[in-house]
Amino acid sequence: MNINGKSSALILGLFIFLGLAALGSLLGKAAIEFKEYERSVTVKGLSEREYPADIAIWPIQYTEAGNDLEELYEAIDTSNAKIRVFLEKNGLKPEEISVTSPSITDKSAQSYGGGQRPEFRYSAVQTVTVYSGDIEKVRSVKGVLGDLGKQGIAISGGDYQAQTEYLFTKLNEVKPAMIEEATRKAREVAEKFAQDSQSKLGKIKRASQGQFSINNRDNNNPHIKKIRVVATVEYYLSD
Repeated sequence: MNINGKSSALILGLFIFLGLAALGSLLGKAAIEFKEYERSVTVKGLSEREYPADIAIWPIQYTEAGNDLEELYEAIDTSNAKIRVFLEKNGLKPEEISVTSPSITDKSAQSYGGGQRPEFRYSAVQTVTVYSGDIEKVRSVKGVLGDLGKQGIAISGGDYQAQTEYLFTKLNEVKPAMIEEATRKAREVAEKFAQDSQSKLGKIKRASQGQFSINNRDNNNPHIKKIRVVATVEYYLSD
């Protein structure tokens, strides 16, 4: 009875040993496969395209000066009317033209001590803004803006606030194609890496899309926009 008990315990122990050995082998193999499966490569794909701007915001800023405030406002109204006629004559629509209230400065209120009195007490800065989707029309009219100077209107061109702004508002229309292109280029890079490393490219592990950037193509062509996006993709690799 004692011998049978020992034999049974020995057999049970042997089975337990074999079972643990098999389990260890399976776990070891799974660990190796898992480790291999975790091999990955991270790549970036760039999509960069040029599109023409579709909105132009053109502030036409000029100055007037005088010693009589009422006469100054009348001069501003006259200049505003001349600018409207000029713009419409050159093909811009009335609804594309807007006029803001002038900014008036009383120089006598700013003088201190016994300094020299200015020639004109009042100075005014007035802005007439063109908001148009006809980019080429705006650019052509800007080219003959000097004609307003011949009518006695002192146009300000150097101020930052007087710079023409060109906008691209159709980003949502081009996003899908650009994201697809960036992702495709990322995969091309990953496939080349896998080929060079004698590996096979697997599924996507994770992916992220960078922000779209819109910039002027260059300083001389602000009406042409360069759109850019980068996609970052991580792929699994296998032997």
